[in-house]
Amino acid sequence: MERRRAARLKDVAELAGVSHQTVSRVVNRADGIRPETRERVEQAIARLDYHPNPAARNLVRGRSGTLGIITTDTGQFGPASIQRALEMAAREAGYLASSLVLSSVRRVEFDSAVEQLARLAVEGIVVIAVHDDALDVVRSRAGGPPVVLVEGDLSGSRRTVGVDQVAGARAATRHLLDLGHTEIAHVTGPLEWAEAKARRDGWRLELEHAGVTNGEVFAGDWSAASGYRAGRLITVRGRATAVFAANDQMAVGVLQALHQEGVRVPEDVSVVGFDDIPEAAFLIPPLSTVRQDFRAVGQRAIESLTAAIRGGPEPRPRLIDPELVVRASSGPVSRGVRP
Repeated sequence: MERRRAARLKDVAELAGVSHQTVSRVVNRADGIRPETRERVEQAIARLDYHPNPAARNLVRGRSGTLGIITTDTGQFGPASIQRALEMAAREAGYLASSLVLSSVRRVEFDSAVEQLARLAVEGIVVIAVHDDALDVVRSRAGGPPVVLVEGDLSGSRRTVGVDQVAGARAATRHLLDLGHTEIAHVTGPLEWAEAKARRDGWRLELEHAGVTNGEVFAGDWSAASGYRAGRLITVRGRATAVFAANDQMAVGVLQALHQEGVRVPEDVSVVGFDDIPEAAFLIPPLSTVRQDFRAVGQRAIESLTAAIRGGPEPRPRLIDPELVVRASSGPVSRGVRP
């Protein structure tokens, strides 16, 4: 059985009784076309089941229809979720996404990645820059396609998009303060990460706002193992009635350490995390945490980048509000003696 040939722009023009230029203008949603002419062309398109060739359209427009994404292989939940959200948002905006995962974002690696994307004629680049050294490298680069930074320090660059980490940490700390806790320990992420510093700063600011001077800091590295080590120290010192961990993986480690020491959660110590990983609702007890809207981050970053490509202003505010999710791991402060 002979396969039917796909309809071409020329076929649409002949059926509608117009020039191929008119069909092209209708397909590209150009202005200045008479309504009856547009309707006739659209009817011909539907009748012939015509599908424009995106590559050909982009070639005519002098553009590639491709965006670049540069990230690092951190293995962390947040950056990986943002990368997926960016790729999805790019597709929804009608672009192809070409992602490069680097071992580190240093000058040589970053310049090489930009050159590789330039060979693909990308129209713009999104960089998921979580480390301080990566931020410095990206900001120091001049020329080339427009660049939007995602996450990291949102204060030092014009086009940056991310979740308000300080606000999220303050919300988590305020939640514990409202439950009556005044001895709130914090397990930090690695402080070369801008997000870790922002979450620590948010915790500290909210304590200061409440006039609370207590609160110990325990160093972590995003891993459950580092949370476990911090949890053991917290139980030994015995002062904290609540723990705010800078991510959910570390909160998992804290929960394990408290459980092994016979410390009940939340009766003796409340625990709050950050990220709302898929497993958070299924822990014992279910984990209170701060949810980041990664899909909104991806959409807003692509909106910002496409606006930069067009030479326009940023379409929406760059900071996205996080959401406090209260579950069973946080409760009122106990006035009794902790075991």
